[in-house]
Amino acid sequence: MTIHMNLGEDSYDILVERGLLAKAHEYLNLNRRVLVVTDTGVPAEYAETVAALCKESVICTVEMGEASKSLEGFGTLLSAMLEHGFSRKDCVVAVGGGVVGDLAGFAASAYMRGIDFYNIPTTLLSQIDSSIGGKTAINFGGVKNIVGAFYQPKKVLIDPDLLKTLPPRQISNGLAEAVKVALTSDEVLFGIFEREDIQSHLDEIIVRSLMVKKDVVEKDEREAGLRKILNFGHTVGHGIESSGGMAELYHGECVALGMLPMCGEEIRPRVIQVLKRCGLYRVMAYDWDKIAEAAFHDKKADGATVTVTTVSEIGRFEMLTLDCTRVVEMAKACLDGLRE
Repeated sequence: MTIHMNLGEDSYDILVERGLLAKAHEYLNLNRRVLVVTDTGVPAEYAETVAALCKESVICTVEMGEASKSLEGFGTLLSAMLEHGFSRKDCVVAVGGGVVGDLAGFAASAYMRGIDFYNIPTTLLSQIDSSIGGKTAINFGGVKNIVGAFYQPKKVLIDPDLLKTLPPRQISNGLAEAVKVALTSDEVLFGIFEREDIQSHLDEIIVRSLMVKKDVVEKDEREAGLRKILNFGHTVGHGIESSGGMAELYHGECVALGMLPMCGEEIRPRVIQVLKRCGLYRVMAYDWDKIAEAAFHDKKADGATVTVTTVSEIGRFEMLTLDCTRVVEMAKACLDGLRE
């Protein structure tokens, strides 16, 4: 299946098909120098398969985890391209999850003021969400994604067969982003999570999630307004993720927790049941001072207020500008209340 992202001069295709990795050269221009970026958590054979299809390739493997989205990791990729004589005609291919895609895309955006970038996401989280839309970034000063650029890929290849090596918890991690778009924009998708076998509907979940994000990005590429709905659950979620005490939680698990306070009380029990079905429900103690500090150092905050997305009815959303303290109060009341 081909999904076309219509962004004028920056338009590109998203291909979704099992077995795409082995024939990547049929869809990507690999007849040049190619920096293949991956990490230690991705099976080495994936990057090696892509590299073997290139005219000339350099594989750069960074350590798995958010720590690689750093100035040091960024410099590692730039140094590799400089050392191997990459020109403006060459390209970068990300073969990995969101960390690899963010890092590789940002390096491609900066090297010689921008060279071609392709994304081959290997995790469900990145296939559903981060591989499209053009947000690239690294973390800096303890703040997640604070340095980056909007830089669209030339093409995205999504091969669901690559998910076969993922442990169940990583599948759950990715499902959080699909639940997110279902809550804001796709009641049918939410129904799949409520009533159907999730594993057997994985391809449909990926495609439906991508279609929602495609529609939003086409209308608001630079996050001037509507695209902020894709941050549903992320303000509190990023606060939890960046607060230091929740190191055992994955990104999607934090986003899932961050969505709950932003859901109306009438639908919250249904959301909790879906999160349980997806392996995303957690009950724990929180350090709200640290979470508040982490959340509102985030770039989404504007002074003492922040724009958040709320959902009171499945498939429909509302954006509200609230005091940061009010958002923390809502999160505390909801999440601490689940422990009682």
